[in-house]
Amino acid sequence: MFGRPRNRRRPTERALKAPATNWRAVGLTLGTVAGVAALASAVSWAFDQPIETVAVTGRFQRVAPVDVERAVKGTLHGVGLLSVDLAAVRRAIHKLPWVEAVSVERFWPRGLAVLVVEQSAAARWGEHGLLNTRGELFDPDAHHIPPELARLEGPEGKESVVAQRYLAAEGRLAQAGLRLTALRLDARGAWEFDLANGITVRLGRRQVDERFEKFMSTALKLVTQRGDEIAYVDMRYTNGFAIGWRGAAARVPGREGGHDA
Repeated sequence: MFGRPRNRRRPTERALKAPATNWRAVGLTLGTVAGVAALASAVSWAFDQPIETVAVTGRFQRVAPVDVERAVKGTLHGVGLLSVDLAAVRRAIHKLPWVEAVSVERFWPRGLAVLVVEQSAAARWGEHGLLNTRGELFDPDAHHIPPELARLEGPEGKESVVAQRYLAAEGRLAQAGLRLTALRLDARGAWEFDLANGITVRLGRRQVDERFEKFMSTALKLVTQRGDEIAYVDMRYTNGFAIGWRGAAARVPGREGGHDA
């Protein structure tokens, strides 16, 4: 026989009380934050003084320091030494012709220090352009072109290709006592170059490096000895080259062999 079930006690439910807010501590924390912010603002104001001087340094031949200073001041509309955008200052200077690299630093308490590195022109491109030693067209419409620079020509976008071939050939020819004054790449891909003595050397489209080496090893001696009499040297021959003499209509082959453009 089963007895009555015993009454089970429910667990006592206790109310959880939220901890009391320490308003004094909160007030102290907020006061501290406000104090730090005020101090940071005061420090920022103290250092963010108006820029009064711009010191420009560099080895200048084509870039005028006054133009650099003018470009810098054009970016300082109402900003101080701490808030000035140094990247914007560098971009403004980079827009000047002949500028290759720029360094801009804050110069406490109220100045900027600017270092400018000029481009080094290796050759001219076409009628008015200038190429640097990396074959980059850094000034497509130069107002002043050094007269000693060789003139390079080629299709648009081929500046670097032409410049690299020029730099490679120019050194070799200079060692032989010849100066390269022009190098051309036409739309068909054919190469030719001019020497300071007025001789044009035709390399054509195929095996350009090999033909240049052949010119250096076989035709160079004739060019140096009788340069005043030669109009052009055509290296587009399988087994040799052809000479075009000044004042003569006919070509006189230097070797036997068929023509190969």
